[in-house]
Amino acid sequence: MQVLNFPKYTFRFKNSENKVAIFDEIRKKFIQLTPEEWVRQHVIHFLIYQKGYSKSLINVEKLLKINGLTKRYDLVIYNSDGTIFLLVECKAPTIKIVQSTFDQIARYNLTLQAKYLMVTNGLNHYFCEMDFVKEEYMFLQDLPVK
Repeated sequence: MQVLNFPKYTFRFKNSENKVAIFDEIRKKFIQLTPEEWVRQHVIHFLIYQKGYSKSLINVEKLLKINGLTKRYDLVIYNSDGTIFLLVECKAPTIKIVQSTFDQIARYNLTLQAKYLMVTNGLNHYFCEMDFVKEEYMFLQDLPVK
């Protein structure tokens, strides 16, 4: 897999039916290793080991309804009170981050109401803080440490 713009992490892999799987510490199971999953696993490790976010407050790939359509978010990090602290959108490294990517996460966030957003393809990372009063987001240099 491609080297990403994250610290170097140690992952567990296994081969099954001629496919490589990577162990997900949050879901506690092996997941088929795709380029997007490679990015998602790096983000999970980054949030836990660099930012200090609790594993117990991280939720991976769950369904949500937006305007009657079923969508799936990549990662959500909760506050201890159950509100959403951070919403993360992961793309494969070959996918450029463009305005439509931000539009996608903003649509998801209309429902989820996360204070912070992260969009990454593993090479480029973008961090935003929501201003719900002005209905806009401001770009940040980094995410806050929890």
